Amino acid sequence: MSSQKNVYYIILVASLGYFVDIYDLVIFSIVRIQSFKDIGIAEDLMRTGGEYVLNMQMAGLLLGGVIWGIIGDKYGRIKVLFGSILLYSMANIANAYVQDLHTYAMVRFIAGLGLAGELGAGITLVSESMDKNKRGYGTMLIATIGVLGAVAAFYIAEHFAWRNAYIVGGVLGLILLLLRVSTFESGMFNKSVSEDIPKGKISMLFNNKERFLRYLYCLMIGLPIWFVVGIFVTQAPEFGKALGAATTLSAGKGILFTYIGISLGDFIAGLLAQWSKSRRLIVFIFQIGIIISSLLYLTATGITESLFKWLAFFMGLGVGYWATFVTIASEQFGTNLRSTVTTTAPNFVRGALIPSTLIFEYFARHLGLISAGITMILLLTGLAMFALSQLKESFNKDLDYYEV
Repeated sequence: MSSQKNVYYIILVASLGYFVDIYDLVIFSIVRIQSFKDIGIAEDLMRTGGEYVLNMQMAGLLLGGVIWGIIGDKYGRIKVLFGSILLYSMANIANAYVQDLHTYAMVRFIAGLGLAGELGAGITLVSESMDKNKRGYGTMLIATIGVLGAVAAFYIAEHFAWRNAYIVGGVLGLILLLLRVSTFESGMFNKSVSEDIPKGKISMLFNNKERFLRYLYCLMIGLPIWFVVGIFVTQAPEFGKALGAATTLSAGKGILFTYIGISLGDFIAGLLAQWSKSRRLIVFIFQIGIIISSLLYLTATGITESLFKWLAFFMGLGVGYWATFVTIASEQFGTNLRSTVTTTAPNFVRGALIPSTLIFEYFARHLGLISAGITMILLLTGLAMFALSQLKESFNKDLDYYEV
């Protein structure tokens, strides 16, 4: 295989991996109501029980991000691509056999552990394998293709029982595992193996003030993304009721249209970043989009299912800078910490849904569901825009260096 073909193959494998990753990541949000009814969860516990299971999945992502990130820097990006997909595929197959809420939550935690390694390893491998002037196209393709896994999850859940939907996700992962046999390791990582430098040492992110703040700002720019998906869209039935919808809004359809928007948003964000040569500018513009689309949703009194689909799409478009966010994080750090950062950053952002949910619930008790949503989205986008102002532009940055 030529070097150019190697790059194309890596992009293909990373894209398909993220496709399966997103399928498995969102399938719970789509089948929550159906599966909870089937295992006997009371209707008045549907929302809080859903938050419990989703938070357990996010906790797995949080812990898994650390584990896989360190493995990626110490032992190679390829080992993460193999290990993570095997773990989350087996967990999703096991998910088809749960019978109670706590077992459901524990299996989603294990799935989260596995899912944590997929995107970071793929983005790191592609970023290190491509020309610095073109790597944005590679990460753009990973996200654009990958997030369509949510579309697949919706249609599978529509045509199959929820237990079978989990099995499909697991089997897809095991099939993809076979395609990864021919994947090649990053040249930058191979070069670092012979260097006498600390690799994957997560304490390095905290023992230097400048490096810690750089990492913190990377995390902050992604905070609004999972709040929109995990709260506004996943809890669409509850938000619809608060807005006086005549019919119950479908979280599954919301996920479908949100992820179509995210896929298009990732494509647009990637192209605009390449054309403008500024990832920071594009992410700032997308924050404005999040505010506008979220406020339209939260003030849509008497919302119809048709309007909800359009608003879900526009909210997805607004948060469709996911790949650009992960690319920014990857470009901010040297080779010996890049996998750790690129893997932990998206998973810490996903895991940040846990405190975000707790804060949201506090506001919901005191302000009501709608006002709590408005307060949270303004808070999270404000933090993201502040963080953007503190980070240096990383477009065209040479990534062949080490953190010391």
